[in-house]
Amino acid sequence: MIEHFSYIVTVFLMIAGLYIVIARGNLIKKLVGLSIFQTSVYLLYLAPGKLLGGTAPILAPAYGVYSNPLPHVLILTAIVVGVATLALGLALAVRIREVYGTIEEDEILALDHRIEEAEEQGEERRA
Repeated sequence: MIEHFSYIVTVFLMIAGLYIVIARGNLIKKLVGLSIFQTSVYLLYLAPGKLLGGTAPILAPAYGVYSNPLPHVLILTAIVVGVATLALGLALAVRIREVYGTIEEDEILALDHRIEEAEEQGEERRA
C-alpha cells in the first residue's frame, strides 16, 4: 500500500478537483478545482518518472541506473500552460463580475434568462 501512496494521492486529488469543478457554482471555486485537477495530472506523470537509486542521465562509470528526465520536462511545460490557463480564467471571472455583478453561475444564468425573456417580449410587441 505504501509503495502506491503517490497514486492514491493522485486519484484523491483528481476526484476532489473534478468534484469541485462540477459541484460548485462559484467561478473562482471552479478555477481552484481545475487547478487541483491539473496538479493531480502532474503527479500522475511524475510518479513513474523517478527510479529509486537512479541518477541524472549523465554518463559516469560509477552509475548504472538513470532516471528519465522527459516527464519532468513535460511537467514544466504543463505547469506553464496551467498557470496561463488559470490567469485567463481569473481575467474572465473579473470581466464577468463587471458585467453581471456576480460570479455565481446560477445567478448569471438567471440574469441571462431574464434578458432573453425581455427580448422576446419586446419582439412580440413590435410584431
